[in-house]
Amino acid sequence: MSDSDLVYKIALSMLPGIGDINARKLVAYLGGVEAVFRESYRNLLKIPGIGTILASSITGNNSLDDARREVDFITKYSIGTSFYLDNDYPKRLKECPDSPVLFYYKGNVNTDNSKVISIVGTRNATRKGKDICDEIIASLGARYPDLVVISGLAYGVDISAHKSALKHNVSTIGVLAHGFKTIYPSVHTQVARDMLTNGGLITDFMSDEKPDRNNFLKRNRIIAGFSDATIVIESGVKGGAMVTADIAHSYNRDVFAIPGSPCDKQSAGCNMLIKSQKASLIETSSDIEYFLNWESTENETGIQGSLFTGLTPLEKDIMQAFEDRHEISVDELSFITGKAAYHLSSALLTLEFSGLLINLPGNFYRISHAKK
Repeated sequence: MSDSDLVYKIALSMLPGIGDINARKLVAYLGGVEAVFRESYRNLLKIPGIGTILASSITGNNSLDDARREVDFITKYSIGTSFYLDNDYPKRLKECPDSPVLFYYKGNVNTDNSKVISIVGTRNATRKGKDICDEIIASLGARYPDLVVISGLAYGVDISAHKSALKHNVSTIGVLAHGFKTIYPSVHTQVARDMLTNGGLITDFMSDEKPDRNNFLKRNRIIAGFSDATIVIESGVKGGAMVTADIAHSYNRDVFAIPGSPCDKQSAGCNMLIKSQKASLIETSSDIEYFLNWESTENETGIQGSLFTGLTPLEKDIMQAFEDRHEISVDELSFITGKAAYHLSSALLTLEFSGLLINLPGNFYRISHAKK
């Protein structure tokens, strides 16, 4: 991509009052990014949704000059860009109608072939909340080497998620609410640098942009859109974590929340998300795996194969029944194996005691991955 092409892409992203949705509309109607800046005021008015104010914004500002200065800065500091029409633009973000038309990044932020979760929460995280965050990341990271953890580099749960990911050698990406000339809060600068070696930093703000309040709310759509699921560790009923959860819910992405005591203000937001059915209740990393269907057939057969040694023929038949399914009722097992339920009971009990199966309410069984 030439510097000239990049100048137009950056200029498009910074047009006052246009926004990401209208920017896409302009490119679609006019057939290209450069064409947006070459079109006449009169013709711009013919585009649905582009009135006199927006048309004036496009034709009467110095965004191209600002964009050229931005290109000089990102070139000097080896900062990458990703435009919504580029082949390497993240697929998850492409699914979101208001995702940034362009964002800046440092490090490795290619997550298309990864399992990606965002972890958010209060800036006043408790020791318990930090421990839960660490346990989730440690457990998932051990099972899934391609795991990526997204958060916002803020105080509390955010920085705890990044630090835990680094500690457990899990890739982690921070979404900034400002440009790359700043790291906020400054006490997290070293963590941000460490993240560049296993993950990275991204922002859709130009380099001079300061960490204003509204920027934090705007960047939350990227945290939600970048991920398969958003996990709320601790949160009050208001705050950035709740905004991120609402955005993820609007994107039809999974939202998970850790429940807490009704007397605990730090859990009020999580409890509200669960009660309003915007979030699924989780307690451990295995709940996340289950809801996201990360318990892949490859993992199942690998685990089963390593543990088939020493099983009776009937026990092997039972375990084989779980190859394509996570939960099976005793009646279904009876049909699959051709054995009456009373013949299965002893084998099921042995498999349960061995840690291979979990007995669920309603006479169902679920395969366990606790052992490897």
